[in-house]
Amino acid sequence: MTAAPIVIVGDTLLDRDVDGAVTRVCPDAAAPVLDERYVDDRPGGAGLAAVLAVGQGHPVALVSAFASDAAGARLAALLSAAGIDLHPLPLGGATAEKIRLRTRGQVLLRLDRGGLGAIGGALSPATEELLASAAAVVVSDYGRGVARLPALRAALAATAAPVVWDPHPRGPAAVAGARLVTPNETEVRQLTGQPVADSRVATATAGADQLRRRWRAGAVAVTMGGDGALLCHTGSVPLMVPAPASADGDTCGAGDRFATAAALALAGGALVSEAVQTAVERACRYVLDGGAAGVRRLLADDHDRSVGPVRSGLADSAHPTAEFDAAVTGQRIGHQAAGEFAARVRASGGTVVASGGCFDLLHAGHVTALQAARQLGDCLIVCVNSDVSVARLKGPGRPVVTQRDRARLLAALGCVDAVVIFDEDTPHAVLSWLRPDIWVKGGDYAGDGAGQPDLPEAGLLRRWGGQTAIVPYLDGRSTTNLIAMARARGVPDGHVELRKEPA
Repeated sequence: MTAAPIVIVGDTLLDRDVDGAVTRVCPDAAAPVLDERYVDDRPGGAGLAAVLAVGQGHPVALVSAFASDAAGARLAALLSAAGIDLHPLPLGGATAEKIRLRTRGQVLLRLDRGGLGAIGGALSPATEELLASAAAVVVSDYGRGVARLPALRAALAATAAPVVWDPHPRGPAAVAGARLVTPNETEVRQLTGQPVADSRVATATAGADQLRRRWRAGAVAVTMGGDGALLCHTGSVPLMVPAPASADGDTCGAGDRFATAAALALAGGALVSEAVQTAVERACRYVLDGGAAGVRRLLADDHDRSVGPVRSGLADSAHPTAEFDAAVTGQRIGHQAAGEFAARVRASGGTVVASGGCFDLLHAGHVTALQAARQLGDCLIVCVNSDVSVARLKGPGRPVVTQRDRARLLAALGCVDAVVIFDEDTPHAVLSWLRPDIWVKGGDYAGDGAGQPDLPEAGLLRRWGGQTAIVPYLDGRSTTNLIAMARARGVPDGHVELRKEPA
């Protein structure tokens, strides 16, 4: 029997570390010049909390908002590769990015991109069911709007699962009945306006008690960095939980590690005091292991190069399947192009249709299916497996045509409005980011066993109210068969007539 999921709710950011060397000073300003060596992307905010919860005995799901831009696509790919089940909400505007320029382990400058945007307010039935059936819920609030959604707050108040609320000073109050609230010292003072007392413990105790009563929470645990945490219960003497070891280092994400560890312990039946002790130990270990810099090990996957270091600049080409030849293709290839096109269609009330596949040796069967798909809406975005993805799915010798050429051929079709390339084995990550209204495949699918055809992506589409469709596929057209026929016939120029072999 599959364990109930740990659900992370909140604002997801893209954290990007740009590492390089400083060997000179800018000639026109008193500033160091950073020569970029490599770029390392990782999920931040609620996305980091979700990554930290993976592999702890429960499946992990993330309810968060994603924008239709390259950074949003990158986040969806990273999170899906980590094994996280995405329940996306539409985010207007740009994905929030925190870009750190670093050298020799030191941060020279942080550049923030993106801002607050409108977030879709309705929850799909699948998301409502997810929250109702959760083993525990962590609200990782970064003050960007997800935790304010009325429908989401109603679902959180109704769940029987223990709720751990990691608040933000710009965010809303926790829903009444939260099992545990986990601010740090600065946050609890900002949230309560509590003046600084004679000691840290006294200040934290007064603030925690005030916050607990105001928010009608079961308990408040104030994290105190290397000194551990202070737990304030109803009508009890505060419990001080010291850190098991001195942990100097990068504390970015330690609060997320604390909240997820506490939620996992509560899901296992621990008392709140036991959960806080476990959370202090896990947060301490997280810092000792390198903090956010160690997260990349959690994201490592030999079968998906999209989670490795990105050796590129900071523009849209930071995605491993670099956006190429945009000028040649009329700005129709790439995550940025696809996201912007979908956004324009939605803004005018149109229907976004998507389809996908390998499209190795583009043939009449492909074209027929894509033409039929385009007729179902106001734009068609094609999601194409990258070269590494095709090689994993199809085996040695594939693809015959590189992703660069496959994308250009597809973008040249009159029925295709944009093309986006993905590295994963399935299109789930790119679909979670793109959120098409209709997902179309060509061919014959067995369906769900009840006589109704269905697609593997149908459950994913239902999360945002989308639907799936199957369009006719010309009989006898198959890339695999074409390759075999070409080899059997020894056709010198690779030309193969597109018709079925006689029986």
